[in-house]
Amino acid sequence: MRLLLVEDDPLLGDGLKQGLQAEGYTVDWLRDGSQALHSLLTENFDLVVLDLGLPGMDGMDVLKEIRDRGLKLPLLILTARDAVGDRVSGLDQGADDYLTKPFDLEELSARLRSLLRRSQDRAAPVLAFGDLSLDPAAWEVHQAGKKVALSRKEFTVLRYLLEHQGRVVSRERLEQALYGWDMEIESNALEVHVHKLRKKLGADLIATVRGVGYRIG
Repeated sequence: MRLLLVEDDPLLGDGLKQGLQAEGYTVDWLRDGSQALHSLLTENFDLVVLDLGLPGMDGMDVLKEIRDRGLKLPLLILTARDAVGDRVSGLDQGADDYLTKPFDLEELSARLRSLLRRSQDRAAPVLAFGDLSLDPAAWEVHQAGKKVALSRKEFTVLRYLLEHQGRVVSRERLEQALYGWDMEIESNALEVHVHKLRKKLGADLIATVRGVGYRIG
């Protein structure tokens, strides 16, 4: 799950990046509003956490621009601007949620999970397919009632495919969900993760669509 974090405070940004990575997100971190706008218009992200007081371009202008251009990805404003007028303006401009500083990382994580569920028209927090279930909050996978141990990368691949079940997910999107800008991708890394998932959960669970990507369901 690839998340763009836009925050110019170096200490807060570093802490958020590490905390969200521990929650299983692939986090790309930018400190400038103009750079954030460019990245959002040219790359694929699943979520955005956006500060408002940014150098280069104010966060509210970034938000307005991406919504005017039709980008509908879930976006949470994270800012010290706590006046009611600021919250109303942010939500009216197209933010999906608004959290003021100081905040608790647990609450931020819960809000992000809620945004993902809403964006996928999914009410239940647990992802399910047949006798398989995945709980993003607890980081647990069960099959036929038994817990299955997965690595973080395996969990991320499975979670992404379950969130898009019934649809083919391209190799590029899966790699973006696994690796940020500062991570090196080995040429066969994705295939290795899929192979291990098939060994643990069944050879027929994940279908390969040759030349395109992978699909569950």
